[in-house]
Amino acid sequence: MDAITVINVTKILKGKRVLDNISLRIPEHSITGIIGRNGSGKSMLFKAISGLMPVNKGSIFVMGKPIGRNGAFPADIGILIEHPGFMPQYSAYRNLQMLAEIKGRINENDIISIMTEFGLDPKDRRPAKKYSLGMKQKIGIIQAIMEHPRIVLLDEPTNNLDQESIIILRTMLMRLREQGSTILLCSHNMEDISSICDKSYIMDEGQIVDSEAVHD
Repeated sequence: MDAITVINVTKILKGKRVLDNISLRIPEHSITGIIGRNGSGKSMLFKAISGLMPVNKGSIFVMGKPIGRNGAFPADIGILIEHPGFMPQYSAYRNLQMLAEIKGRINENDIISIMTEFGLDPKDRRPAKKYSLGMKQKIGIIQAIMEHPRIVLLDEPTNNLDQESIIILRTMLMRLREQGSTILLCSHNMEDISSICDKSYIMDEGQIVDSEAVHD
């Protein structure tokens, strides 16, 4: 079964085709990459798949269920699209704790463990608004993956991360795949994709222009 199916999707925004008749199939339990320069339509595709942006034509299915019809959103999905968002007056730990309380899937020890693995101090009580861009990016990634969702969408996840943190992130994502998640990530950096993805697609001017299997 495909985790994500995109069929002939077109999105027109301000008279421009930002997505142009895109079709894409993402198998379950895989890591798939979308490579493309800024403005190629990667973020818009992610917004469409997550149900945040309705499309003009075509269909999108996540785990076999239609997305974007009658306000439908994918179930069990973790998302980082564009800039991470959290409550700036609270610490990283408190932000993640409040999110975890909504579904009750993970406990405080789980939050402490993933923060520590990613080089963040759970006892740091500074408000998130005072964090560096790299620290904010880490919080955004953690909130997307900490509950081990079935679907993970990460838009430019390595932005503002140092090389050590990028290596840690790759380890986290490969572990998530082994645990059953399907991961779709986009980047303008080929190295981000080729190191961990099972397959990659190249996107330009709103179209999928090429694809290749990265790993056998």
